[in-house]
Amino acid sequence: MYEKDFDGAKWVMSPPLREKKDQTTLWAGLNQGLVQVVGTDHCPFTLEQKLMGKDDFSKIPNGHPAIEHRMELLFSEGVKKGKITLNKFVEATSTNAAKIFGMFPKKGTIAVGTDADLVLFNPDEKHTISANSHHMNTDYSAYEGWEVTGKVKTVLLRGEVAIDDHECRVGKGYGQFVKRNKVKGFI
Repeated sequence: MYEKDFDGAKWVMSPPLREKKDQTTLWAGLNQGLVQVVGTDHCPFTLEQKLMGKDDFSKIPNGHPAIEHRMELLFSEGVKKGKITLNKFVEATSTNAAKIFGMFPKKGTIAVGTDADLVLFNPDEKHTISANSHHMNTDYSAYEGWEVTGKVKTVLLRGEVAIDDHECRVGKGYGQFVKRNKVKGFI
């Protein structure tokens, strides 16, 4: 589809996009615990930056703008379409990553003494993904025009409102490094 011009550079990422036939297997792997987390190769290069590889494919900056929509896409395509449960969604987006990186239970769970990193999510809000409305520092979206169901409304970081109604409420430098621990076993 994108082999005839440079527009295909938008989709240069690792791991590469999968074919339609692979999607059923990936959903099954997620349900069976063979796939434990879902992330993105988030690296929001602009189209101008991707042009560094116009004459040499190997010089196209690798990466894809996706992190802002990861939760919404996985919820809409997975939970809303019956491919995964809500519990599996939470495991794949939060709990399992915290366990893999040795940060559980400080991260990845809601409990007394944890960091209170929370996402308030409207599971029924429909919206259309567009580069015109996303907050990533890039001029395109691979999901341009996709209508999804489920919208992140508010993000709390260490109990403080970090994102609310599409606005960032914390300043630069608010993040904190979290040292990972040794993993003693997983899931």
